[in-house]
Amino acid sequence: MDGSPRDYIRPAQFAHLSGIEKVPGPDYPSWLTGNFKQVFNPSAWEFHEFLAKKYGSIVRLQGPYGTKALYIFDAKAMHTVLVKDQDVFEENEGFIQSNLLIFGDGLLGALGDRHRKQRKMLNPVFSPAHMREMTPTFFDVTHKLERALKDRLQKGPSTQEVDILSWMGRTALEIIGQAGLGYSFDPLTDEESSHPYSKMIKELLPTLMRVQFWRLNVLPYVSWIGTAKFRRFVVNLLPWKDLHHLRDMVDYMHNVAEEIYEDKRRAFEMGDEAVEQQIGRGKDLISILMRENMKASTEDRLQDIEVIGQMNTLIFAAMDTTSSAMSRLLHILSKRPDVQDRLRRELLEIKSQKNGQDLSYDELNSLPYLDAICRETLRLYSPASSIVRVARQDAAIHLHKPILDLNGTEIYEVAVPRGTTIFVSIFNANRNPDLWGKDAGEWRPERWLAPLPESLINARIPGVYSHLMTFIGGGRSCIGFKFSQLEMKVVVSILVETFRFSPSDKEAEIFWQMNGATAPVVGQDSHPRLPINITSVS
Repeated sequence: MDGSPRDYIRPAQFAHLSGIEKVPGPDYPSWLTGNFKQVFNPSAWEFHEFLAKKYGSIVRLQGPYGTKALYIFDAKAMHTVLVKDQDVFEENEGFIQSNLLIFGDGLLGALGDRHRKQRKMLNPVFSPAHMREMTPTFFDVTHKLERALKDRLQKGPSTQEVDILSWMGRTALEIIGQAGLGYSFDPLTDEESSHPYSKMIKELLPTLMRVQFWRLNVLPYVSWIGTAKFRRFVVNLLPWKDLHHLRDMVDYMHNVAEEIYEDKRRAFEMGDEAVEQQIGRGKDLISILMRENMKASTEDRLQDIEVIGQMNTLIFAAMDTTSSAMSRLLHILSKRPDVQDRLRRELLEIKSQKNGQDLSYDELNSLPYLDAICRETLRLYSPASSIVRVARQDAAIHLHKPILDLNGTEIYEVAVPRGTTIFVSIFNANRNPDLWGKDAGEWRPERWLAPLPESLINARIPGVYSHLMTFIGGGRSCIGFKFSQLEMKVVVSILVETFRFSPSDKEAEIFWQMNGATAPVVGQDSHPRLPINITSVS
């Protein structure tokens, strides 16, 4: 903090602003949890819709233990929290502590200068030049998936039900494995060849959601007690199934990451020839990071544990959210054969000009309908539905659209006391009818093939991607959003060209849970899966 006027407001100024208590909001069921469990639970969709419809783009909520909270999706308010005053509105302490324990000392577990230092080292890794170099790897992995599904159809009925979520998770894991880590997790041949990592990652967020209250509101007060060995002893002692499941998943993730890192470190010590013989041939993200890290100054250089932390973070972020988005898109297409056919025609037309060869990075990004389908899916069905920030000091949140307070007075800014929890709703920001129009709640790719509404352009949504909050904005925006878009387009383009998708007979039982990343379940089954029927186009 540099102490500039932007970073804080003086008591006299603060007193003249409208306070949180004047902002309209719902009652809360419990002093202990406030509205927390209404915001965070697998079936919270209706509550989020209710908040937007009843109260608008800034809502007063009650945090745990009687603390203050705001729920926002106003464009200017989000810009204040995520961009302009991002040093004032930091991550929840419990979120940071749990990410440190789960993923290690990577981007998700760092704050302030430490986070900026790590991001500075990682930014060049995700450059468009590197994305172009990785595109053939994305296609190679996706063709493995294509062959596996073709083989399955050739050996059985012409139409078969598959768990597309499992296949998307495995494909995303192998893509981040090869392009991100220079490591192969999964041959993608059949169901039996699945790597345990893919199933484990898909269970991580649902498990975290079940312990979300304790993770965000209790962990900060107990994570410092005793030594790491003592804390592990307590975890082992507690009769808590979800906690033990998390412990085992974290151990597994760290063991895999350390093994990959040691192999890469030995290869670098042996020289360029040894690096070239690895799967990524030294062009994968972590190899690039390690090479840049060796050249960095002592001040900027990351420690080994930080590089390992980035590996865990990349695997999780690249696999779970992207596989969720790809599964959602294919689920939508299964119910929209008209959209499927139109997309297939676009793909076949350009492939005929290429004599069947895979598309380049630029060719893939030049397909308007594929791009529109991906954007619309990421708009209406963002894998992450909300993020949380906490005011580290007294501040003010400014509004793009004024609201009426409880006295009926129009207000343009709200005083936010230190310690206030801010829920930023990605879900409602991407569906705001004031900006997107009356059809904001409809999945309509055609909206991206025409000029976007002036109301949306003028609002200046602070997201890093196409007027959307899907990848958020500011210094903690998703660093790999271009990687995710590329993967989504490669996988969908190959699958739609080769297969037709249709709903399975379990369609009526499918429910998408609002976890940290949305995940589909069938009926009462708690394990994420998504059955869809596939048929070969040819």
